[in-house]
Amino acid sequence: MEQWRTVDEGWGRRAADFAALMEPAAVREYQHVHGLLGIGPGSAVLDMACGSGLAMELARLRGAEVAGVDASPRLAAVAELRNPDSRVVVGDMAAPHFAAASFDAVTSFRGIWATTPDAITQAARVLRPGGKVALTFWGEMAQSQGGPLFAPFRLATPPQVDRQSDMVALKRPGVAAAFLTSAGLEPGELFDVPFVLEFADAEHYARGLASTGPGYEAVVAAGAEEFRDACLRAVQPFVRPGLPIRATLQLRGIIGTAPA
Repeated sequence: MEQWRTVDEGWGRRAADFAALMEPAAVREYQHVHGLLGIGPGSAVLDMACGSGLAMELARLRGAEVAGVDASPRLAAVAELRNPDSRVVVGDMAAPHFAAASFDAVTSFRGIWATTPDAITQAARVLRPGGKVALTFWGEMAQSQGGPLFAPFRLATPPQVDRQSDMVALKRPGVAAAFLTSAGLEPGELFDVPFVLEFADAEHYARGLASTGPGYEAVVAAGAEEFRDACLRAVQPFVRPGLPIRATLQLRGIIGTAPA
């Protein structure tokens, strides 16, 4: 339970900021993956690490019946606000909250990591025969236009920064396919996912970044004022008069299929 209280403190303490300032950047990602999965009327979809529930809402707008699970009660409360007739579970995504073979598709947008093998096992368990799970994960930030916008996260402690690197190991050659195979899923090929960070101004960017888990770790390690100053320095190359702050990031995805 201590682990999940920590998750809620990191990701849930500024749930409204995350939902309104940070998560809208993922709309392109959500729409792209939903399209690849063929989500539509009659689809039963589970979003693991659903956060504030925007992906659930977009799947609902396609006609799907949706459910979600997240470790943060405060983010889950936003997900329930956005999806009042859907089931949103607060808890460990690696725990058996849903019946076996009950979903046509499972999504996890940067939520299931290389360090969470039990979560992909649960995703495979709840899929119907022939169902699909889609994972997205960060690519190479050094090759991304917007990579410097994540530089303030490096204010966290060295062990925390190292753990963040381990979490995104699915980007490495062969790792994502092996991860799906370990859960009995047939892996597809890696694909690129559109992702654009966009903010009205530098202050909104700093608030959005502070609302994330890595932002929380950096704030605790360096202090809120130092984190904000680091954000304002990082964003300067992206500030253009009269235009929003906008930058692309490399995001990858993979789809695994349950045996028919």
